[in-house]
Amino acid sequence: MKPRRTILLYYTVAAYSVESFSIAIFQQKRQYRESGVCFLNRFLLSAEEVSRDKDATLPYAILGKDDYRTIHAAKILNLRNGDSVRAGLVSSNDNNGFLTDHATVQWLPEGKIKKAEVLNNGEPPGSLHITLQSLESSTQRFSHSVSLILALPRPLQLGRMLPMISQMGVDHLVLTEARKVPKDYFGSHLFRKPELLTERLIEGLCQSGDTKLPKVTIVKSLSQFLDGKVDELFPLHSYARVIAHPQRVVEDRVIESVRMRSVSFPTDSPRKIVIAVGPEGGWEEPNEIDRFVNEHDFHQITMGTRVLRSDCAVVSLLGLAHDICDDYSE
Repeated sequence: MKPRRTILLYYTVAAYSVESFSIAIFQQKRQYRESGVCFLNRFLLSAEEVSRDKDATLPYAILGKDDYRTIHAAKILNLRNGDSVRAGLVSSNDNNGFLTDHATVQWLPEGKIKKAEVLNNGEPPGSLHITLQSLESSTQRFSHSVSLILALPRPLQLGRMLPMISQMGVDHLVLTEARKVPKDYFGSHLFRKPELLTERLIEGLCQSGDTKLPKVTIVKSLSQFLDGKVDELFPLHSYARVIAHPQRVVEDRVIESVRMRSVSFPTDSPRKIVIAVGPEGGWEEPNEIDRFVNEHDFHQITMGTRVLRSDCAVVSLLGLAHDICDDYSE
């Protein structure tokens, strides 16, 4: 049996809201040599790239000869006509994206090139035609039941964390200020050019093979968010709410906290959870923690006495959260 060749392509749209304002960020097509990191496990395409004319029975996309994805398909994967690949349509505002494991590729020679095959030097012979079939919603394979409220990390650290967050299947990401978050973090290039933030999230989808981009909300006042938006975004009748904080030792005695596996969920809805993770210095004690726990019904949870960096804590907590949500759904 011929081994399946796989690649992932992307060009997508992500929706952002900053406080009460919403804007659409369009990820621009990048040239092949401008792509720094490519973890390619599925062809990802935007709805704008897919066509279905009257002569075609199935939707398809044609990527130009100079498109970096076409070059990758030739130089790295050496795709041949008829090869079967995994593909997908990235989520937009009205859907969670679609997947297929049965897309096929075909080379369209251009100019003086007659053969529909990769050239001896690894260059593509022309455009790449991708036919999509047997598309299904990404929700049939991937869980999107976990959301994250994250106190804004340092800009460089945030850039490293964003691919991890989308890779772990976060449905909604809230980036918020906190007492220990310097105000100048909101001047990061990731917020001045939001398409860069989208690009980092796409890197995670490239690795995981999912098609659903997290919704992103940027909050410049934690107090206003808790008083106004948290109930709208994460209603108590649908979400378990937890806030993560290390166990504390007081007078040689460990103060016990709830573990993730002990979190209770609403009984009248599928399991959904939102996790609040503080900055490197932790949530301010007792003010911020009291507001989450006493005023907004967040359960305080812990993973032990170790003080973890934000990136380590986020990945660990997301993994635990998916485990308890998926275990229920199974």
